[in-house]
Amino acid sequence: MPLQSDEHIGTRVRIARNAAGMTQVQLADFLGRTEAWVQNVESGRQPLDRYSVITAIADQCDVDVVWLLGQPYRLQRSGASLAHAHVPALRTGMRRAGLILSGHPGLAPQGAPVDLTTLRRRSVEANEARQAANLPEVARILPAMVEDLNTALLVADGPSREESLRLLVDAARTARMCLNQLGYPDLAWVAAEVAAGAATQLDDPMVKAAVAWDRCGALLHQASLNETVAVVDAALRDLEPYASARHADDKAVSLHGALHLRAAIAHARGNRKADAWARIDAALEDSNRLGPAWYDVEQQTVFGRGTVAVHAAEAGVEVDQPDTGLKRVPGADINEVPSKERRTHFAIDKARAMHRMGRHASAVVKLREAAAQAPYYVYADPMSRALVSDLARVGVPSQASVLSGLIRNMELVG
Repeated sequence: MPLQSDEHIGTRVRIARNAAGMTQVQLADFLGRTEAWVQNVESGRQPLDRYSVITAIADQCDVDVVWLLGQPYRLQRSGASLAHAHVPALRTGMRRAGLILSGHPGLAPQGAPVDLTTLRRRSVEANEARQAANLPEVARILPAMVEDLNTALLVADGPSREESLRLLVDAARTARMCLNQLGYPDLAWVAAEVAAGAATQLDDPMVKAAVAWDRCGALLHQASLNETVAVVDAALRDLEPYASARHADDKAVSLHGALHLRAAIAHARGNRKADAWARIDAALEDSNRLGPAWYDVEQQTVFGRGTVAVHAAEAGVEVDQPDTGLKRVPGADINEVPSKERRTHFAIDKARAMHRMGRHASAVVKLREAAAQAPYYVYADPMSRALVSDLARVGVPSQASVLSGLIRNMELVG
């Protein structure tokens, strides 16, 4: 019996295919699959467990990949409903921020000014919640913080306004990640553009490169793969003087590597294997220049050797070379990555890789471990949900109770 989520995505695939005027045979031929495979997807017997396949279907049928996934998932457990409850206020704050940054006349502060010391502290709290993969807490902090920064931009000048712009860049970038993960890609793009608007006024090349990295995050979530690579390559050209100099700026090298990782995932989701691995290797070269202890939490990318391994694992699953992905960065210790968000992402993709290699029980155990550390992040992740659906389909008798718990917490059955 198909799980509820699979029935939904299968129904959406059928709707998209019919709207595009394609037969099951035509869609199967385009994907290099069989008609029976398409039939199984549409009936809910075959989950879609790779972004590369989902992206290909969305592109061929001319539909939004987020619609195809059925996001946002309004889960009731693990604080999910609380996280979604803060989104309307965050939307309002981001809209006002865009108007303020554009210099729109007639805008007035919505509250009393808040001192910069308090705003700095709240920025640190938001970033800590982000790296802890605590999406409900991020969603709680951001709306009031963004509105207070809007007030600061309206009343401050000189160095105070510049610092307010930097804090707004940081808040908008945090919001972009949170909104992507919650399943609001259009609003995530708005957040990325607010960050870009503030970065333009600062005219700081490092901030601009960091914002480009976030733009790519928003684009990847909407399966805009070619645009992602275009943004990466433009940002890399701008960084080149700082990253390749004899005494290169470490932050520039770090952003250089982080941008290559964005391109690696874009290529992997487009099933361009050689390009994906070339970008992974380019990022690994940058991480080697920085040393094994380097991790860039300050710029939010958390770039470092372990983070290259995180992305290599995802790339390996997407291009159907899971074993290669797990071995691409030898000696990387994921436990040293100072971000639960990144470690959780790796755990999801390692579980996906294990499943594809036939190690189904190990996949269940790995996903359970990740969910114990970051429940909502795991339960709301589209690929972890697809993984659980497929594990339920194939059956894992030795981990039946654990798998049942994951199904229940992801609300995959009515």
